[in-house]
Amino acid sequence: MSIISYALKGNMKRFNSKLNELAKKENRSRTGLKLNFLKCFLLIGSGYSDYLNYELYNKTNKEIKEYASIKDQDKFYEIVSPSKYKTFFTIKTNFLKNFQEYIDRDFFDKGTIDELRAFLKKHEYFMIKPYDGLGGSGVEKIYTKDIKNIEEFWQKLKEEKLFLEEYVVQHEKISEICRSSVNTIRIMTFSYNDKSEILFACMRFGNGTAPVDNFHQGGMACLIDLDTGKLVGQAFNKNLDYFEVHPKSKIKFDGFQIPNWDKVKKLVLEAALVNKNIHVVGWDVAVTKDGATFIEGNRRPGFDLPQVLSKRGRKDIMRHCLNIINENENTNYKI
Repeated sequence: MSIISYALKGNMKRFNSKLNELAKKENRSRTGLKLNFLKCFLLIGSGYSDYLNYELYNKTNKEIKEYASIKDQDKFYEIVSPSKYKTFFTIKTNFLKNFQEYIDRDFFDKGTIDELRAFLKKHEYFMIKPYDGLGGSGVEKIYTKDIKNIEEFWQKLKEEKLFLEEYVVQHEKISEICRSSVNTIRIMTFSYNDKSEILFACMRFGNGTAPVDNFHQGGMACLIDLDTGKLVGQAFNKNLDYFEVHPKSKIKFDGFQIPNWDKVKKLVLEAALVNKNIHVVGWDVAVTKDGATFIEGNRRPGFDLPQVLSKRGRKDIMRHCLNIINENENTNYKI
């Protein structure tokens, strides 16, 4: 796919509507904003979402060039997390099996109807998920009592390529902020030559009504201080609405101490070394009563959260990883 098709992939009608709102809010001309978008496209291959999410209309050329666009991310991830190894992570049941040392919950995957009955007998409620999905799409919380015909349900799982997963019980301190969803930490790690490090971390919370915390399903995110495990500043959602406190619980984000933070870091740093071919992973971690567990791992974690929460472009993350690879492999990768 060409740079032009990448940048312009999206909903033109929605983009024009957002530009109209933006022109009024910023007291700027719509034509001027369109020309500004064209400049950003020429500078970094910015798409519609990039332009709006990163507020590029208020950035200098130097600042704009530091933002990692979709084009940059595609190039970066094919180097650090090659697509030929993707099913180790992208097929969610593969992930559960490959990292079972760090995951202690039950799941049902392509089993017999008797195995399904046994799973349902053990669990009052559970999560139903597609084998391969993004952004929380298709993820639901299901109550066993609501399944009226087990055989039909079994057929549905096979036909729609769905699996069942035991519901994660999160730490009570985390539930106090939002009880309607399992609220996860997104941690990006880099591993190379049997060494691993944390590049970025934030915490995501559901909005109080949705069963998931995903950014694209109404959730919000807040930056984490890597040393202390405390939340930093405000949370924000996909519409760039900012929140000092959670809209439902009214608990303040800034300064909130994530429980078991040292155990969370230990978990991801160890797991980052499991697959030697995938160097960068975005882990979704749930904090539990006694430690932490994985929800899933992402071979291509997006840069929307790091860049919006950092309030700047994060090509520095990419350069850091590529510099280490270049030094060890005598390559000359650049972003």
